[in-house]
Amino acid sequence: MKQVHEKRVHRKQTYWKRRICLILGMGLIVFILAGCGLCSQQHRGESSHALKEGFSGETIPTYDAQNQAPSGQGVQDGQTLTPSGQGTQDVQTASPSESENEKEKFPASISLIMVGDILLHDRVEESALRSDGSYDFTAVFANVREEIQAADLSLVNQEVIIGGTELGISGYPAFNAPYEIGDALVDAGFDVVCHSTNHALDKGKKGLLNCLSFWRENHPEIAMLGIHDSQESQDTIYVYEQDGIKIAVLNYTYGTNGIALPQDMPFAVDLLDKERVAADLQEAEKIADFTVVCPHWGTEYALGVSAAQKEWTQIFLKNGADLVLGTHPHVIEPIEWVKDEEQGLEMLVYYSLGNFVNWTSGTGEGVSNRMVGGMAQVTLERAEDGKVHITDYGVMPLVCHVEQGMDGVTVYALSDYTEELAERNAIIQQDAAFSLEYCRELCHKVWEREMGD
Repeated sequence: MKQVHEKRVHRKQTYWKRRICLILGMGLIVFILAGCGLCSQQHRGESSHALKEGFSGETIPTYDAQNQAPSGQGVQDGQTLTPSGQGTQDVQTASPSESENEKEKFPASISLIMVGDILLHDRVEESALRSDGSYDFTAVFANVREEIQAADLSLVNQEVIIGGTELGISGYPAFNAPYEIGDALVDAGFDVVCHSTNHALDKGKKGLLNCLSFWRENHPEIAMLGIHDSQESQDTIYVYEQDGIKIAVLNYTYGTNGIALPQDMPFAVDLLDKERVAADLQEAEKIADFTVVCPHWGTEYALGVSAAQKEWTQIFLKNGADLVLGTHPHVIEPIEWVKDEEQGLEMLVYYSLGNFVNWTSGTGEGVSNRMVGGMAQVTLERAEDGKVHITDYGVMPLVCHVEQGMDGVTVYALSDYTEELAERNAIIQQDAAFSLEYCRELCHKVWEREMGD
């Protein structure tokens, strides 16, 4: 049974919160500067005629040096002076009761996003390689960085182990990534990195330990899930807390490509074991308001949902999961609400978010499907009954764009992708069917309900 590990992060705020704070802050600065300007004239004993003449010729009240209020009149609560011919204006100030009303209007809310597989084939890594032997993956995330950073909680599936150059950088079939991909994930704005994938042991015990050390020594603020070097670590549930809302996040994989767990590390990778998953979910229900499961599951390259996925969906639902964000198939799969009417349970499931980035060596029909992914977008709020619910959800379609040369691999929102870019995408040489229209039709086919007309 996992213990709780709480992480309180307030580094990122939602878009509307930032805008409201900015507007209020600017307004406050304007009023303060206006008052300070008038006060400073009075304190210096300078003539105020020049100042007055600068504002439509009307008289501006002089200040009492002690009270900072206009002589001959008091300033009532909610009033301020304006340096124009409008005299005084009523300004609403937030009393305690009004603050409570504002909380009712704007309940505690958390925005969450997740993207799919960071699948670093050889040519993706080559595009990030620099002349001095270092790597820079900034270009991969540059075109969607704003959306990633805008969310309160951003998750990503790091498909391949980050074992560093000492183990040799490699692509399919036994992947190993340079540490710089981790730096790029952090720079892009991700908070949670899911490592429980079928490639977690591609470089054995050493690769896993290198990966763990990298995160702990360089980015301890990042939640790294799914792999462990101790039983205590595996028994710890990650919980994100913001504005009093607690979100538990769990990450599992169906297997590790036939590679056995190290004999002295049976806890190395979180696997989809029914008893363990049920116990973890039940514990998460006790310590968090909302539970997210990130399973590495399904059938590669299948646009539909497998029998195993349906079985696991019911296990997640019956044990208290609220949101499922799936990966592994390398193509997008449907999104649906799963419910148990008798038990009063419901759970939103994104069966597969597809690849975020990849450059497969495959050729022929269906390869184009691997270039389309999705960014799950979910908003959570605490309702009047005290429970945390999903109040809004959707998906932002993504396209992986690949060209030869340095920084030739990047990801675009489908809405920003153009015919010109599509014609330049080198994947056409591997699947002639690829086009902007192909990407659009695929998204409408799989996400018909979410895409609309």
